[in-house]
Amino acid sequence: MPRPLRVAIVGAGPAGIYAADALLKSEAATEPGVSIDIFERMPAPFGLIRYGVAPDHPRIKGIITALHQVLDKPQVRLFGNVDYPNDISLDELHSFYDAVIFSTGATADRALSIPGVELEGSYGAADFVSWYDGHPDVPRTWSLEAEKVAVLGVGNVALDVARILAKTADELLPTEIPANVHDGLKANKALEVHVFGRRGPAQAKFSPMELRELDHSPNIEVIVNPEDIDYDEGSITTRRSNKQADMVAKTLENWAIRDIGDRPHKLFLHFFESPTEILGEDGKVVGLRTERTELDGTGNVKGTGQFTDWDVQSVYRAVGYLSDELPKLPWDVESGTVPDEAGRVIEAGAHLASTYVTGWIRRGPIGLIGHTKGDANETVASLLADHQGGRLLTPATPAPEAVEAFLTAREIRFTTWEGWYKLDAAEKALGEPQGRARVKLVEREDMLEASGA
Repeated sequence: MPRPLRVAIVGAGPAGIYAADALLKSEAATEPGVSIDIFERMPAPFGLIRYGVAPDHPRIKGIITALHQVLDKPQVRLFGNVDYPNDISLDELHSFYDAVIFSTGATADRALSIPGVELEGSYGAADFVSWYDGHPDVPRTWSLEAEKVAVLGVGNVALDVARILAKTADELLPTEIPANVHDGLKANKALEVHVFGRRGPAQAKFSPMELRELDHSPNIEVIVNPEDIDYDEGSITTRRSNKQADMVAKTLENWAIRDIGDRPHKLFLHFFESPTEILGEDGKVVGLRTERTELDGTGNVKGTGQFTDWDVQSVYRAVGYLSDELPKLPWDVESGTVPDEAGRVIEAGAHLASTYVTGWIRRGPIGLIGHTKGDANETVASLLADHQGGRLLTPATPAPEAVEAFLTAREIRFTTWEGWYKLDAAEKALGEPQGRARVKLVEREDMLEASGA
């Protein structure tokens, strides 16, 4: 009697869960069926949504509802607090499964090669995001002594960082932020936040809704210099062909021509300023040097030789994420991705049998959460084509109970999908006395205990 197709997915963020969903909706799911195990190094699922989305964005966190429906399916199991490759290796995964899909995302900051990045007060945005999102593997405190702060980058992460720095702690209290984050933000001294982009308004990577949200806070005055509103032929073409870019540019134009109000915290959006050096004294950040740029006709920019020193005491680098290298898989250092063809992992020009990638580990940290859906569909289509063509490896011990026995024998305290419901209930109970939807547990041990690991 034919057994179900056994698939392991490493990474329980949106990319991995979308891959599981694609498998469940495939013809293979009906005959002979699919059996999916999702491995996650954190005790809780949902990856970027839990540890990468700002706490004051509950709308985006609503995606969890759709992901819940996938993980609720009886063909899917979750093994949380299981780390690849320390707890389970690639060879071991292949011994249990017909195919393995990696969907591990990106957690590190992309490097910015300018002098001064090593100074005290120079931070990677990814580290700050992990702190305010209550990631268990980062320190519990964050220095927020600077009254004037620079944020480098014009993407949504830069906006998140700038907004969290410019809001008051009490504005964020209704969200799920843990107590240590609320305490840290209460001590925040920032009165001015300066966001810098080296190109113009038409090239900004903000999404329109994220940008407009900056202006919703009663404490944040958003300021745009009218001199920064400039377009060349390439910029005009971008606006005509890209509705989102046009909406962003219109919002910035409206802010540039209005009178400056009296909200206590000022958030400046600077364009045509390329960071060239983080300035320091006694090992600490004391300023930022930028070179004024100008459009070259194509939408790109060139330097003008005009430099400005900005009085700031800390700098946050939001210039992109970088995925962590995965042992036993080929690696492209430049892009921070696993080489692939249609989701098949490619090593030395050939497909690494039964091994696939999807999401940011495949295409780099670009696009919104929803973009990973098409990615997952393509990867799963390749996997199913290989299954039909008899190209998958045959696992030695495909029985589902063999995996649990393996993890138990290794004394790994794994969490389950049932355990997530317990953790979810515990976090909601913490929030209830304060009238909050939840308070996120931070310590790994507390999460394991609440999950009944």
